[in-house]
Amino acid sequence: MDHLTRVLVVDDDPLVRSGLGLMLSGAPDIEVVGEAEDGADVLPLVDRLRPDLVLMDIRMPHVDGLAATEALRRRPGPPHVLILTTFTTDGYILGALRAGAAGYLLKHTPPAQIVAAVRNTMAGEPVLSPGAVKQLIAAVTGPEATGPDPERDTARSRLRLLGEREREVALAVARGSTNAEVAAECYMSLPTVKAHVSHILTKLDLSNRVQIALLVYRAGWV
Repeated sequence: MDHLTRVLVVDDDPLVRSGLGLMLSGAPDIEVVGEAEDGADVLPLVDRLRPDLVLMDIRMPHVDGLAATEALRRRPGPPHVLILTTFTTDGYILGALRAGAAGYLLKHTPPAQIVAAVRNTMAGEPVLSPGAVKQLIAAVTGPEATGPDPERDTARSRLRLLGEREREVALAVARGSTNAEVAAECYMSLPTVKAHVSHILTKLDLSNRVQIALLVYRAGWV
């Protein structure tokens, strides 16, 4: 086995932490290296344990998951953050993704899909529960605009920084396509798709693929 994905589980419910730990540890390529019960504990534990990914709840007693994610993602070389919560409020979803979370899952997601989500996150693929996707699209697009929309215009202006092939890739990413699917759709090699995604993130100063999708939806391109 080339690499074990080191995971830190953050949730204020000890039963949830225990269940997630047992479930994830059953995967041969995942190692749960620690647990935290509050967002306030995340930064020191990340410093000590060096996880590759933090599985983060949102509502916690002192520091919530959104604040902890934002603080963590501001640091150099941070681990990925995957939100796992019971809440589908669009404010939570948008807040988490804007803070730099790589994905958003609901706690009723089947165990095998949670394990797959950890792997997909580490592979740079988008991870969103179907319920979260519906809320997200509704929140970002809203009613059809009939007048000036500064946010839409700003998003379109930023996307104009991309080259033609980069815009094709950005649109495919916004539709939820994996790198392999983008390669097939756009007639590119897989390394070329990965290079385009990397260039898009750099040009637009974004953290991950989900933020690319947010910007495309905000621009009204999808």
